[in-house]
Amino acid sequence: MCAALLAMLGLYAVVAYSVTQRGHEIGVRIALGAQRSDILRLILGQGVRMMLIGVAIGIATALGMTQLMASELFGVTAHDPLTFLGVAAVLMLVAVAACYIPARRVTRVDPITALRCE
Repeated sequence: MCAALLAMLGLYAVVAYSVTQRGHEIGVRIALGAQRSDILRLILGQGVRMMLIGVAIGIATALGMTQLMASELFGVTAHDPLTFLGVAAVLMLVAVAACYIPARRVTRVDPITALRCE
């Protein structure tokens, strides 16, 4: 639970920082007619892309480390696919939630304010 919370906070911080740095660009997109849903999809898409790369690296690393951890596991095998898929699914949900908050916030930005601030 603590690891999921820490992962969510870390991903939220990265996405929020990225959105803040791209505020001017997002303001231009909104001023030129981009819909709020397009901006939301753009930010969520970038977060999901980062999440998929992280999950792929994590699963590959976990599969590689199973031989070292096999003696520490109780009640599951070292290559239990249900455990791998379950953890990956929970982390994906956490990642989408962490990306949604800054994405939703940026869709409410007034384009004039975003363009004026630098």
